[in-house]
Amino acid sequence: KTSPSSCSTPAGIMFRKNLKKDPELFQNVSEGLRRLYRTKLFPLEDTYRFHDFHSPALEDADFDNKPMVLLVGQYSTGKTTFIRHLMEQDFPGMRIGPEPTTDSFIAVMYGEQDGVIPGNALVVDPKKPFRKLNAFGNAFLNRFMCAQLPNPVLESISIIDTPGILSGEKQRISRGYDFAAVLEWFAERVDRIILLFDAHKLDISDEFSEVIRALKNHEDKMRVVLNKADQISTQQLMRVYGALMWSLGKIINTPEVVRVYIGSFWAQPLLVPDNRKLFEAEEQDLFLDIQSLPRNAALRKLNDLIKRARLAKVHAYIISSLKKEMPSVFGKDSKKKELIGNLAEIYHRIEKEHQISPGDFPNVAKMQELLNGQDFSKFAVLKPKLLEAVEDMLANDIARLMAMVRQEEAAMPTQSVKGGAFEGTMSGPFGHGYGEGASEGIDELEWVVGRDKPTYDEIFYTLSPINGKVSGAAAKKEMLKSKLPNTVLGKIWKLADVDKDGLLDDEEFALANHLIKVKLEGHELPSALPEHLIPPSKRGTVFQA
Repeated sequence: KTSPSSCSTPAGIMFRKNLKKDPELFQNVSEGLRRLYRTKLFPLEDTYRFHDFHSPALEDADFDNKPMVLLVGQYSTGKTTFIRHLMEQDFPGMRIGPEPTTDSFIAVMYGEQDGVIPGNALVVDPKKPFRKLNAFGNAFLNRFMCAQLPNPVLESISIIDTPGILSGEKQRISRGYDFAAVLEWFAERVDRIILLFDAHKLDISDEFSEVIRALKNHEDKMRVVLNKADQISTQQLMRVYGALMWSLGKIINTPEVVRVYIGSFWAQPLLVPDNRKLFEAEEQDLFLDIQSLPRNAALRKLNDLIKRARLAKVHAYIISSLKKEMPSVFGKDSKKKELIGNLAEIYHRIEKEHQISPGDFPNVAKMQELLNGQDFSKFAVLKPKLLEAVEDMLANDIARLMAMVRQEEAAMPTQSVKGGAFEGTMSGPFGHGYGEGASEGIDELEWVVGRDKPTYDEIFYTLSPINGKVSGAAAKKEMLKSKLPNTVLGKIWKLADVDKDGLLDDEEFALANHLIKVKLEGHELPSALPEHLIPPSKRGTVFQA
């Protein structure tokens, strides 16, 4: 029989503590992120008015929505055509032309029926991640809509088409809403930002420069597409590419280079087909990047929450420091002006006091502008408990969620974008790399190595074979003439020594030379020898290593 006092033993205390600490058990990553945000990060954001300065509060739909791709570019760079190319289908509200045609933000999403949902209806739908866009007002909402259609590509991702960014003075005729701020709102929530450029007109307008700078904190999501590259010659393309990299370097202003994909992203014949192979390889790389988004969606949301939590912490220190400096009765206005003017020094002091990286602080000029309209006396003082909750989230809960992300990825290894243009390059003779490199001769009856075997045989017999085979040492001397590194030649040897006897007969020697040729032509070696490369005399036999 247990005594009443038994629950006061140290073991009992430990058990009670564990009961309080443990129940952060989550069904999945999305639910875990949602709960952590609501219980640990949101209270800190709310107390220090984070939403007035940086970003609106996150909704449930932000944690559950499909990966989103945001397309940004000047008018007539092929943004809408790019979406049509991916889906191989028109979408409601689509307009294409050389003049600025897309004058709205269009969220292209999956739906059982074709249809359009206007902006005002869209921002009251709790299942869509757009509710907080109502802050941008009617001028924006009248230029925002959702196009829904049953397309297989949209089962995995959603795509946001944006109005063409105007050049010259045209953009100064006000749009009626803060275009850069809207794009920044989307940039925080999307998984990939694709900047499109036209190989014919590389001028980056003032508005486009402003937009790219607004996306400054999201370089990890950014990819650049140099579109319509089939309309210029190879020499011109090299110059255009160089000019684009130079222009981007001046605007983005980071040591890392943004990944640029070159091609012609529409389903029309190439005008200048000289660079066909380059365009195919670039398109394949871009498609693989987009296809990886569903698999990495949970990780992206986790990463964005960590970024947000770090900013919210810094913001809390800034606001509480300003509150601490304010006088209780007289001279509030003059003190407010003085504090705003000295904001850079306040940043420096917080940075030293709390060991915070300078990269975590918001832009000084932007913060000063926002602080001008605020009443400092209503700011909250520092509340350590709120900060401790966020610290605990970053130190412990996030690590557990990270492990869950890996488990979810392992459980769904085939999760990727399917349908539309993604199907065209998957398999068959028009699949990427089909019939090239190690795949050459894949659908031929004759052994492909046999074509050059007479040449390889001449070399083989100069190596003095014994019982029809050359030793490893003799083959090595010949193979080293290719100047390939030993790691590569070692792999070629393993693939060519089909019967695993440490010697090469004439067929195996020819195969080794064929694989050397494949590598020297810039192709990758296969991890295992494909069926069509197995020498005819060795087919149907299993060899033990």
